Amino acid sequence: MDAAFTAEQDEIRRTLRELLGKRSGPDEVKAAVRTPAGYDRELWQQLARQLGLPGLALPEDRGGVGCTLADLALACEETGRALTPSPLLATSVLAAPLIAALGTPAQQAELLPRIAGGELTATLVVPGPALSTALGLTCDNAPDGWAGGGRAGGIQARVDMEAGGWLLYGEAAQVLDGHGAELLVVAAHTGGFARSRAQLFLVRADAPGLARARQTVLDETRPQGRVQLRDTPAELLGEDDQAEICAALAAAGLGAAAVLAAEAAGAAGQALARTVEYVQAREQFGRPVGSFQAVKHRLADVYVQLQAARSAAYYAAWDPGQGGLALAQGLEALRTAAAEAVQLHGGIGFTWEHDAHLYFKRAAADELLFGPVHRLRAYAAQRAGLFAPAGTPAGTPTTTEERVAV
Repeated sequence: MDAAFTAEQDEIRRTLRELLGKRSGPDEVKAAVRTPAGYDRELWQQLARQLGLPGLALPEDRGGVGCTLADLALACEETGRALTPSPLLATSVLAAPLIAALGTPAQQAELLPRIAGGELTATLVVPGPALSTALGLTCDNAPDGWAGGGRAGGIQARVDMEAGGWLLYGEAAQVLDGHGAELLVVAAHTGGFARSRAQLFLVRADAPGLARARQTVLDETRPQGRVQLRDTPAELLGEDDQAEICAALAAAGLGAAAVLAAEAAGAAGQALARTVEYVQAREQFGRPVGSFQAVKHRLADVYVQLQAARSAAYYAAWDPGQGGLALAQGLEALRTAAAEAVQLHGGIGFTWEHDAHLYFKRAAADELLFGPVHRLRAYAAQRAGLFAPAGTPAGTPTTTEERVAV
């Protein structure tokens, strides 16, 4: 393994940092989140045209750049530094890998080039606050645990006897970019209660019976929406293969965890840098606050935790199987860095208007969506077999993925 970054990766980081430094400062971020879309559409198109960011990890034969997950993670480390609001996570990290893994050749040929070019935004719609479960980050992603329970709730799918297609009925809240994404990848139950199974469906933004509204959330840089479907026409994504769907969701989850870990490390690094800059300039008792030993120790602890999170994120980008642990480390580092930023900025740091709270809110909201940290670590330990039940023979499969593989 060569841990050094390539010249192309360094160029991606440099170009993206330069662009975001000009177009995505704290004032620009606050202005962007208050637009109806929740992000700067012009900046999103610039990122798509200049860097090919939406299609960075998509294959070239589908209109993408053909880079690796590591390249996308490095790019997201820079967007995390600036807390840039964009459809990147929902579109390129969650929805696009599912379309690439499960979609028919016709679906891939139609959708992936448009996603890669920034022409089409998409998101994954999962009922309720079960995104981390569906992605297999905090527990086994058996469909009865995240797709509505089968009998009622969530989103149900039935065959349209007249048109011969599918109709979806139900609603989902806390959907990333759910209010504005132009394509929805919807998880829904089919087959009734006795033979209930989860499937993924494609729903277009102009489909009849679709109603969406933006929700008020803690972290405005991660806009969320409520999606309601009332006999909405839908297209089945790929084939009816339950094991393949769960495996694709788990694989997308590990990739998303690696990207989110890098993004959290970038945000934590920027929060720490701004705090160090402040304590060097702020004077108390005739000397800079940062010269006091207690302050040095606190910032040193944050720095050590940040470096551990950054190393874990880079390793997970190379080996996505470690994504859960890397995400736990990244979220914890961001939470600590944001908390210290609020406290060490003194009285002004405790006001909601201060920029430090952008990082504090990102840390809290990401852990609510993809954590919590202790469950990420517990499930990673379970997958590694560290806490196998007493008497279980070594090598016995314990998760859905392992049982399917056997």
